[in-house]
Amino acid sequence: MRELEYKEIVSAVRDLCLKAAYFLPADVKMSLENAIATEGSALGKNILKQCVLNAEMASDDELPICQDTGFAVYFVELGAEVHIDGGLLADAIQEGTRRGYREGYLRKSIVADPLFSRKNTGDNTPAVVHIDIVAGKDLSITLAPKGGGSENMSKTAMLKPSDGIEGVIEFVVNSVVKSGGNPCPPTIVGVGIGGTFEKVAYLSKKALLRPLGQKHHDPEYAKLEDSILTRINASGVGPQGLGGHTTALAVRIETFPCHIASLPVAVNLNCHAARHAHIVL
Repeated sequence: MRELEYKEIVSAVRDLCLKAAYFLPADVKMSLENAIATEGSALGKNILKQCVLNAEMASDDELPICQDTGFAVYFVELGAEVHIDGGLLADAIQEGTRRGYREGYLRKSIVADPLFSRKNTGDNTPAVVHIDIVAGKDLSITLAPKGGGSENMSKTAMLKPSDGIEGVIEFVVNSVVKSGGNPCPPTIVGVGIGGTFEKVAYLSKKALLRPLGQKHHDPEYAKLEDSILTRINASGVGPQGLGGHTTALAVRIETFPCHIASLPVAVNLNCHAARHAHIVL
């Protein structure tokens, strides 16, 4: 059994909040740079250049890439041989989030009651924490902040199995195209297929964590990702919804077995500031 200190986790999570807010992942920045060369619209090309410049300024000055520093969403893999000494893992993640958003002067965007009082919690907690128990002695934490503009464009559909591949493609493409400029394109499109109503939404968000240069391990799904991306970029929505060929940088699919009577599909978008940070303790 391996011991991990509660305070060590708090400190690591605090640092993740700042890293995710300030530094655009290298794969995302590279995709934006590559898109500049292929974008046919002069306005779209200029917008992409501004996205890259914004990311560089944020990194150089250690300032948020976007003023909406997002809902803190964590994907955690806890090794079965890890014991947390001094407190609970979930509490450590919440405390680290609290410190990160306060000490980094990041915008606090969370309201305690979603409908009536809508009073801000003042520290961007509670965070959403997904914890999986895995083999081993490591604790892996990935933070993927989600801004309101892109998160609000999420869609879930319980399709019929007979809708098939074309039904999935049509739902995903229409969801992205109808979003227009709201999610601040170019986006990364996360797609969940299978599972249940709640599982498929989780899959669509988890899909956004795969590096942009990494193909799906299943050739059929890799081909499907490419087909959906081509259809999306042929829509003409373009950067910031102002026209062009670069509506999305990538499509990423995650799947799970499903019921014989079901074909759940979900779409979750990341804006051009596709932020995430990762640490293994």
